[in-house]
Amino acid sequence: MADNSALLSLLGLCKKANKLSCGHDAAVESIHSGQAEICLMSSDSSQRLRDEIKREISMSKREIQFCVTDSTMDEIGHAVRLRSAVITVNDSGFAKSVSKLTHNERREENEC
Repeated sequence: MADNSALLSLLGLCKKANKLSCGHDAAVESIHSGQAEICLMSSDSSQRLRDEIKREISMSKREIQFCVTDSTMDEIGHAVRLRSAVITVNDSGFAKSVSKLTHNERREENEC
């Protein structure tokens, strides 16, 4: 299992660098605008929301990584100062680091 605190710290850095979109509307906008590099879902996000975000990603015609993390909405909220079930990382460098940290975390189907 990946180090959850390392992922949360990195998400905090992404937020400070203004390279994170938090929440449904902001995440969908970043997906459609081509900014999103990776989309992360909290472990307690609903299946309906996961399916909706996957649909948005497939409609964007871009390859955006999708991952369900081991972090809850509250844990993510504490790290980025905004409680959210869905976030996107909008920087390729940060996205690569996030991907490495989530590599061993729980996956949704074959994503992440």
